[in-house]
Amino acid sequence: MAKAKRDSVNRPYTKPDIDFMRGMIAHHAQALVMAGWAPSHGASASVQTLCRRIINAQKDEITIMQTWLRDRGQPVPEAKPAPMKMMMNGMEHEMLMPGMLTDEQLNQLDAARGPEFDKLFLRFMIQHHQGAVSMVDDLLSHDGAAQDELVFKLTNDIHIDQTTEIARMRRMLAQIVLGAPL
Repeated sequence: MAKAKRDSVNRPYTKPDIDFMRGMIAHHAQALVMAGWAPSHGASASVQTLCRRIINAQKDEITIMQTWLRDRGQPVPEAKPAPMKMMMNGMEHEMLMPGMLTDEQLNQLDAARGPEFDKLFLRFMIQHHQGAVSMVDDLLSHDGAAQDELVFKLTNDIHIDQTTEIARMRRMLAQIVLGAPL
């Protein structure tokens, strides 16, 4: 905590930084649910490998974000999928973060098996990752945001990793749609 306080003097964090960290924990938590279904839903070996990578990376990032919040005396959310809360006209409203799957989409993915699971997983995870990239872009559009060293590094890692995975998943999806083996 002392290091966080020293860092914050040199590189202050902002409310958008806090909101990003809290929101991305819930966002990543949904990806963990989706990727966690791969073994039980008959995913192909290549999709299961991708899912293990997603789980590994995003569990680590959730821990980093929770620690960052805790070290700064901020409320630390559980790692569970949740909508974000927005104040509009003095009333609190819940809405899905960019890329988050709806309950209907999650149910559709959960019901799928084998090649159909692979296809839906890739389509939905592309959507999900695009949402995370847009959340990073949104954070970086705020003056003074992501000046904290860890926030800056994490947002860059998320942007690069998920953009790379989107390209990989698009290739995998094209192989499935065209009937080529993975």
